[in-house]
Amino acid sequence: MRISPRTPWAAGLAVAALVLVPATASAGSQRTAAPHADAAATATTTATSVDSYYAAAEGKTGAALKTALHDIIKNQSKVTYDGVWNALKVTDQDPANPNNVILVYSGRSQSKSTNGGGANDWNREHVWAKSHGDFGTATGPGTDLHHLRPEDVTVNSTRGNKDFDMGGSPVSEAPGSFTDSDSFEPRDAVKGDVARMLLYMAVRYDGGDGFADLEMNDKVNNGTAPLFGRISLLKQWNQQDPPDAFEQRRNQVIFDTFQHNRNPFIDHPEWVNSIW
Repeated sequence: MRISPRTPWAAGLAVAALVLVPATASAGSQRTAAPHADAAATATTTATSVDSYYAAAEGKTGAALKTALHDIIKNQSKVTYDGVWNALKVTDQDPANPNNVILVYSGRSQSKSTNGGGANDWNREHVWAKSHGDFGTATGPGTDLHHLRPEDVTVNSTRGNKDFDMGGSPVSEAPGSFTDSDSFEPRDAVKGDVARMLLYMAVRYDGGDGFADLEMNDKVNNGTAPLFGRISLLKQWNQQDPPDAFEQRRNQVIFDTFQHNRNPFIDHPEWVNSIW
């Protein structure tokens, strides 16, 4: 499938390109709108660039598509685990407040400077829990920004290494999220984000670069196996919560500034059903 500037995610990427302003830019300069002709040109250029990135995957489905996408996105720069702190301050910046980040499950806007280990600090949440495949914080899957997000320390601990499912008790400090003994349900606004992050990991890490072959299944309680569930539910979340401007901007920033690879399911959410 070829991206058109008229498709929702291509338009979002165009927005992403326009909002990539330095954090120190003045409020006045951020309000200055580009002429409509410039915005249209940006949309066309962005769509063409993304098309080129995925050229080797065009026309493929199923296992062939998964393999083609792996071969594309495995070409990346890597960030150290210490470097993740500063990277998240850029990738997850609050669009309304450049001094803050948005916490993924909590949805709270919090000062960038409050990262750490205290009860009300934010820390580095591995959406694909690092014990699922036992990769820890090793440079590679343990530091891949496409699945690392800021989150409140207490909420991060509550989520732990649980698989994703529906139901449970409300999570304190994460309105709309629920948990039970073996699963975690994120708030509605990021259900699709969670699904696409996990599916990125299952495509990017296939066992060929010294790490475990990460795969999806339809279970919970996967423990330390390199598996994550539940795929049937994650596919639903991908459809119910399509990529929004925040997620698209994040993908673009990771590509432009840090890892120089993309999450294909943000650019092409329809590819989820083509593979799984």
